[in-house]
Amino acid sequence: MVYHPRTLDRVFGALADPTRREIVRRLVAVPEMPLAELAAPFRMSLPAVSKHVAVLERARLVRRTRRGRVRYCRVEPAQLAAAAGWLETYRPFWEHQLDRLEGYLTARPSPRRSR
Repeated sequence: MVYHPRTLDRVFGALADPTRREIVRRLVAVPEMPLAELAAPFRMSLPAVSKHVAVLERARLVRRTRRGRVRYCRVEPAQLAAAAGWLETYRPFWEHQLDRLEGYLTARPSPRRSR
């Protein structure tokens, strides 16, 4: 799969903030919810949460729609899948490094504690 650097930059930049990660987590659990309900657990104003959602929208992680007077948010899984796929390409490297570290630590004599 081809990963576009700008797209990945937007996705990882959006997910760098803990509030935005929590928004995505909540939308993964409940695929669509009203913005007001999504914002309820956060200790910030609705406009502040809406700004976080806008960042997630620009990264194409979330989509907002309007039905009547209510704005609904839903997660867009394609960008999450692309980011996960990019990370997955590094799994063999990190597994190898961690296996080497484990081998080193188990081969070392354990340090004795002095009293």
